[in-house]
Amino acid sequence: MQNKRNIDADRIVVKIGTSTLIRHNSQANLQVIKQLAYALSTLRKAGKDVVLVSSGAIGVGMGVLGLDQRPHKVSEQQAVASIGQTELMQLYSKALQEYGMVAAQMLLTRDVTDYPESHTNVMNTFQELLALPNAIPIINENDSVTVTEMDHHTKFGDNDQLSAIVANLIDADLLIMLSDIDGFYNANPLKVPNAKLIDQVHAIDPDIIELAGGHGSKFGTGGMTTKLKAAKMILKHHQEMILANGKEPSIILNILAGDDVGTLFTNNVASEGVESYD
Repeated sequence: MQNKRNIDADRIVVKIGTSTLIRHNSQANLQVIKQLAYALSTLRKAGKDVVLVSSGAIGVGMGVLGLDQRPHKVSEQQAVASIGQTELMQLYSKALQEYGMVAAQMLLTRDVTDYPESHTNVMNTFQELLALPNAIPIINENDSVTVTEMDHHTKFGDNDQLSAIVANLIDADLLIMLSDIDGFYNANPLKVPNAKLIDQVHAIDPDIIELAGGHGSKFGTGGMTTKLKAAKMILKHHQEMILANGKEPSIILNILAGDDVGTLFTNNVASEGVESYD
């Protein structure tokens, strides 16, 4: 019999990675987007506050432009992101409309955490959007204008960390991070056949960090290290995060139902008999 978790979350941030959204042929995975729209809409209709942090602007832009490799120049990446973001939001908007929802785009820069006026404006927007029963905010970094130079820092670094920052900003109960891996393992499952999925992690310590490694796909920038950085922020603010495989985004509904899937990052003590790391 499958174990059940006690997941009590009324405000949820979902983050989906580029490798989950984009097929190997550089085209958007429409089935994933449709299933994601269904899951988010189901939660919203159940009275949950839901925010989506979506990567994929550069990946989608590469598909639109027929590019095989991610551009190296920052200005080229920003141009591709500008094209891809428009296409990505059209896909989300169409998918959400099928379930009676509307997409609300928010493109953020790091200024929102550094400057009080920017922070206030963003929080006001979040508050109004979450008060609408049929709106789902979709967040991405404003890739077409973000920079990190001298004393002018507007870049978050990656959307894993952005999702944790958004979860903190809106005081979310849970961050669900959908990736191309089933959770956090005690070894690289691509290299170690008998690697074990860790059910719960309670602290991001040197031992946990040592287990992480690798980089993202040609489309994205993330890896397990960035996910652990996000988890560290989540635990610092006494929130919870679940890392799970997003190939079928309906897993979101399983997570909220308490199914024991993925890896739960939490400050709460693990249940007896559960594989965990402290």
